[in-house]
Amino acid sequence: MLKSARNQQKDPEGRMPLAAHLRELRNRLLKSVLAILVVTAVAMWQYEPIAHFITGPTIAAVGCPTGGGHPHPCAQIVANGFIAPFTIMLKLSLTVGLVAASPLWLYQLWAFLAPGLHRHEKKYALGFVGAGVPLFLGGAYLAYAVLPTTAGALVGLTPGDWSNLFPADDFFDIVTRMVLVFGFSFELPLLLVLLNFGGVLTGKRVLSWWRFMVMGITIFAAVATPTGDPLTMSLLAAPIVLLYFGAVGICLFNDRRRRLANPDRALADDEASELDLTPSEVDAIEPVAPSRMLPEQAGGEGADGGRRGYDDVT
Repeated sequence: MLKSARNQQKDPEGRMPLAAHLRELRNRLLKSVLAILVVTAVAMWQYEPIAHFITGPTIAAVGCPTGGGHPHPCAQIVANGFIAPFTIMLKLSLTVGLVAASPLWLYQLWAFLAPGLHRHEKKYALGFVGAGVPLFLGGAYLAYAVLPTTAGALVGLTPGDWSNLFPADDFFDIVTRMVLVFGFSFELPLLLVLLNFGGVLTGKRVLSWWRFMVMGITIFAAVATPTGDPLTMSLLAAPIVLLYFGAVGICLFNDRRRRLANPDRALADDEASELDLTPSEVDAIEPVAPSRMLPEQAGGEGADGGRRGYDDVT
């Protein structure tokens, strides 16, 4: 059932009919889903340690002491509802499965695209997968690291005579959204580098967008941040802006490398390239042995009509 369409008949150029592409896509998606489900099952088995690992820093930052008499605003995480613990376990385990299985489903994505690439493009694509996994995990870890600071800033706005209760399902929803938003946002610079290596965008073009990119990243961070506070928005926007300028540097370096390899690469289709008209030295004349005459050419004036052994009258 999972037999790959490429195993049936391989094309050296990676071409396949549409039905074979759809079967290949189905197999890759099924393998990715199975990998996520396996990791999710393991996360469900270790659900309680994972839950304590995620909520521990937040509780340490804003949790209410058990003895009472807390002078500063604090909060407690509670499970609100009869089936809330079960739904929370499913959400948390699925999020862990999606994040922990990212190397596997990113590889399946690359394996689906690789046969349509040239040999040097496959090397770049494998490098993109190798860079995409740390970027996604780095964004997820940043979301986990800033969550206690964000919770402390928000809980600090609570009046002194109030109490805070964090519903566990809402809390893990925020954690899930922050992890996914931060993780996928860190892939944006990688997408720009991918378009540059594919010849779609130049480094100068990407650099010329820097004002719009900074503004767009800021607006995106304000909209995508689940908590909506300026601190979390800034902590999301600042690394993406830095990664964007890092991607611009890589694109400019790649364009310079291409110009050195092929100076005419940036010319338009109707633009003439510069020609080097400097005269060059001529090599020494190589003597050429005369060819043998045909029998009818060796008879003199009567045999060849006055050509005296030559091919024509000249």
